[in-house]
Amino acid sequence: MQSTVEQLEGNKVKVEVTIDAASFEQDIDVAYRKLARQVRIPGFRPGKAPRRVIDAHLGVEGKKAARAQAIEDAVPKYLAEAVKQHDIDIIATPKVDHVHGAEEDEGPISFHCEMEVRPVITVAGYAGLRVELTSVTANDSEIDEVVNSERKRHGTLVDASRAIATGDQVTLDLSASRNGEPVPGLNVEAWLYEVGRGWVAKGFDEVLVGLNTGDEKEFKAVPNGNEDEADFRVKVVKVQELQLPEATDQWVADTFGEFDTVAAWKSAIAERMNTSRLNQARSSVVDRVTDELSKLVEIDLPEAMVDGDLRSRVRNTVETFQRQGIAIAQFLQITGQTEEQFIEQLREQSRKAVKVDLALRAIASDRNLVASDADVDVELERIALRANVKVKRVKSLYEKNDAIGDLKAQIRKSQALEWLVREVTYVDNEGRAIATDLLLDEGVDIDPTSDTGAGATVASESNTDEESTSTVDDESPNA
Repeated sequence: MQSTVEQLEGNKVKVEVTIDAASFEQDIDVAYRKLARQVRIPGFRPGKAPRRVIDAHLGVEGKKAARAQAIEDAVPKYLAEAVKQHDIDIIATPKVDHVHGAEEDEGPISFHCEMEVRPVITVAGYAGLRVELTSVTANDSEIDEVVNSERKRHGTLVDASRAIATGDQVTLDLSASRNGEPVPGLNVEAWLYEVGRGWVAKGFDEVLVGLNTGDEKEFKAVPNGNEDEADFRVKVVKVQELQLPEATDQWVADTFGEFDTVAAWKSAIAERMNTSRLNQARSSVVDRVTDELSKLVEIDLPEAMVDGDLRSRVRNTVETFQRQGIAIAQFLQITGQTEEQFIEQLREQSRKAVKVDLALRAIASDRNLVASDADVDVELERIALRANVKVKRVKSLYEKNDAIGDLKAQIRKSQALEWLVREVTYVDNEGRAIATDLLLDEGVDIDPTSDTGAGATVASESNTDEESTSTVDDESPNA
């Protein structure tokens, strides 16, 4: 076999392959053995008739059938060899439209194929990436909010002999109708309501403020969740205010027990809030870094990559719903989405995944990152453990699908992301620096085959088989 590669415009190449007559003759022999199993020849068991006997039995039509079968079986094999030989990173299954020599009775064959390849890009500015995270430190006002919330929780309701103010607890007789018919859910007696919650209808709280016990008020308003106006009538039965306990050392000791002073209590609140925020920030690091990284990619994305990722994303989402006993139609109804909106949302995720895939590959090349055989062994062991199968089985599937190289690419992307999360500058929403060591002191778990960006699967579908994706817990050896 001889093959050449020609770079075309865009992210396309043209591969030309020629198979000499002697090599192709071996493929024809294989085709004859397949043909022998399909025809009945007296004196021979199925599949045992030699080539000359088949020729004598079928004549010219038999030769044509065998050559056609050899072309059908051999062309994909030779194309795959050419792709591997030239290390072509295809992003969509290539198709051969015409084979030269197919019409001949004998001799060599040749074909050419244009195929899309993964773009190789450069990413400017990744080394100076700035990532904004939620602040990991609670300020005094936020701590005071927690303190006041606890005071409210332990507060006491007392009758108020004054007009209603925002924050009061009021007991109401409420009715609402439209065209003389009661509006469902808006006809209640002795209903306890906190003024300022914004419930019932737009402007409802403003109507209540200033009323006194015993006052009645009629007004028109549009109930929340409705489009049509309704006639409201409200009567104030009782006005109460919440009296808050004073936050003293004694009250803190009596109420919480484990703290003797307000200062100690506030310190514990701050520590709890800071720990929670730090954990939140840590969990968002990878997503936020990849979000910002994707913004640096400004090329026109290959639709083949986006569509490939989208198909996988839709399939995985639907399968997840099915495992949970949820039909996709039910999910759409609950979330108020159309199918088109749902698909477009996933498409945006796919666009980001493709951008991150290209960017991390660029960083890996720029940083000369290498996935060693030991790295591959570690990853295969991790996949096997997660899928609860033997490592040898996983390795066999990856080798069978010629996907070890793809796995190495995923590992290199993971290495690139690990490097990046330690090199970027982290700030909070007010621009204050967040110490990298504080964020990453427990490390960042980056799965090379996950959908975090390091493992966004935007793959060629040409080297995937059903067995690999179903046997190894959906660990498709694609990259």
